[in-house]
Amino acid sequence: MISNQCVRSYRVFKQLVCLLTATFLLAGSNISFAAKGAKHVIVAPVVIEQISNRIEALGSARATESTNISASVTEKVTKINFDDGQQVKAGDILVVLEQAEEQAQLVRAQAVRGERKLALQRLRQLEERQLTSPDEIDRTRLELEQAEASISVIRSLISDRVIRAPFDGTIGLRNISIGALVETGDLIATLDDTREIKLDFSVPSIFLQELQPGLKIKARAAALGNKEFHGQVKSIDSRIDTVTRSIQVRALLPNTDSSIIPGVLMQVDLLRNTRQALLIPEAALLPLADRQYVMRRVSKGGKDTVEKQLVNIGQRLPGFVEVLDGLNVGDQVVTHGNSKVQEGDTLNVMAVDDGSVDISDIIKKHNVKAADPKGNIP
Repeated sequence: MISNQCVRSYRVFKQLVCLLTATFLLAGSNISFAAKGAKHVIVAPVVIEQISNRIEALGSARATESTNISASVTEKVTKINFDDGQQVKAGDILVVLEQAEEQAQLVRAQAVRGERKLALQRLRQLEERQLTSPDEIDRTRLELEQAEASISVIRSLISDRVIRAPFDGTIGLRNISIGALVETGDLIATLDDTREIKLDFSVPSIFLQELQPGLKIKARAAALGNKEFHGQVKSIDSRIDTVTRSIQVRALLPNTDSSIIPGVLMQVDLLRNTRQALLIPEAALLPLADRQYVMRRVSKGGKDTVEKQLVNIGQRLPGFVEVLDGLNVGDQVVTHGNSKVQEGDTLNVMAVDDGSVDISDIIKKHNVKAADPKGNIP
């Protein structure tokens, strides 16, 4: 005979089994419902922008005009008319050298010229009265011309002792002082015209057919804070280097603010095959074997859903990729959550990534974390 205690234990056990069964059934129902719910995603529109293929190179910046200011004679410095880093105009006097002896010679030569002029005038008066010979007049005229030539020579010597700026530009550091004796060829200072910069760089000869004056370039330098400068190709060398099989290219960069300093090393992007192209975020791509797919947002039966779309891609850009075929302007593709959705899934679009929203804030607000390094939403 079964005791009452056993009956009560059996009833309690049966109730527990029923409770656990109901709990599991309810949990399964909830899981099934969640699986059929809308998938949280972020989409981005297909946009059209101008892009170019790039040829990367390293170039050296040079001033449009550059020279070393030096003396052509050996003499003592008597006057300096510039400071370090000063802007000067063509013809401005920079340095004056000792020229007292030449000035004295000039005064003497001018006096001789004056005497010869007076002598020639007297002889011409006498010639009118036939009191002198033509030979005497010719000899005096020749002496006057010699005096004129002597003055020109002395003025040239004086000019050699006055050093002027050959063009507009910026003076570098001064290397002399007043009273110093400078010799022929001694460096006084440098002068650079940096209103426009020459940028010389080498390009592999395989791109020779695509090189032509007028091609756009972008350049930047770490020494200048990676600020981007824009210019264009000015000229191409007439020879290919037989060792490196590259050709020298010269571009011009505007430099009105003098931010580019001659000699700086710059990274150059030579832009070729400029065109209008369709672009999507690179995160939207789903590679499969040698093909690329995207999940395209569509509307079917009043539902916001997706379909898998094969795309043909072209050039890759930082964060973006060119689409050659498979999409149209205005289409939207899933960028976050694309690896977790399947064709026909209902979408809950959290945001449209058109550059005006902060995706990290959107994800944080919805308390959704990235499931993989690409940032796919679970």
